[in-house]
Amino acid sequence: MDQHYRGQASNGDGLDHNEVSGPSLAVLGVSAGYGDVDVVVGVDLGVRAGEVAVLLGPNGAGKSTLLRAVAGLMPVRRGSVRIDGADISGLDRRALARLVALVPQVVHPAVGFTVREVVAMGRSPHQGAWLAASPADHRAVAHALDACGLGDLADRRADQLSGGEAKRVAIARALAQGARVLLLDEAGAHLDIRHAEAMYALVQAEARARRLACLAVMHDLNAAARWADQVVLLQAGKRIAAGPPEEVMTAPRLAEVFGAEMRVADVGGRPAFLPAGPGPSRSRPSGGRGL
Repeated sequence: MDQHYRGQASNGDGLDHNEVSGPSLAVLGVSAGYGDVDVVVGVDLGVRAGEVAVLLGPNGAGKSTLLRAVAGLMPVRRGSVRIDGADISGLDRRALARLVALVPQVVHPAVGFTVREVVAMGRSPHQGAWLAASPADHRAVAHALDACGLGDLADRRADQLSGGEAKRVAIARALAQGARVLLLDEAGAHLDIRHAEAMYALVQAEARARRLACLAVMHDLNAAARWADQVVLLQAGKRIAAGPPEEVMTAPRLAEVFGAEMRVADVGGRPAFLPAGPGPSRSRPSGGRGL
């Protein structure tokens, strides 16, 4: 694992399924959309404390729209989103921010602020009008910086970081927020494989340790199979299947949903997803100049 990340990947499932009686995050028949169009239609799902659930589906399936509805960034037209039994529609922005933290796909650097200051911004929902930091705030920021391996970068300007470093800062800010639900919208986007794997290991470890309900949008089938406790498969705004990756991510179902034939191979006891059919030729055709 990358030395910058302090979280440790779980050995096996890592969940005690007897610890939690019901979902910390419950999405109940949710429909949401833009204009007169419902992009998400009647979706149900539940994520328990300590669990990582992944939303999978083709482009336009409604994954990011559903995540925005869960975050309270757009209205739910029908159904409800509940956190620990409370309907989020009855919460103001400050109260909701104490329950839900979102890491967006694109992280915009905070110009002129240090990494420590950006992470500390996650504590604002817990602070008064003057945003005076308490000892609890300082502890939360220090823990988040350490968990994300940002101690050496804490005093560097956030707008001078690489893309991978900026993503780690965004995750640290979300962890410092101390929310019950962690939402990730393509958190692995724009990261190389080493940093993406380390980031997912960190998220899984923090979800376990903090008893967070984590809901993540992914496009990488292999990463979803490796890190998800459950997969929720969406197509055309509707839930097609939900459950453990090995049950949901079958070759016939993925081919139907994504419109592409898929091979599922066993690699070291884990499934690996490969496009079906021959790959491109590595040699130039005889008599041709190639492309």
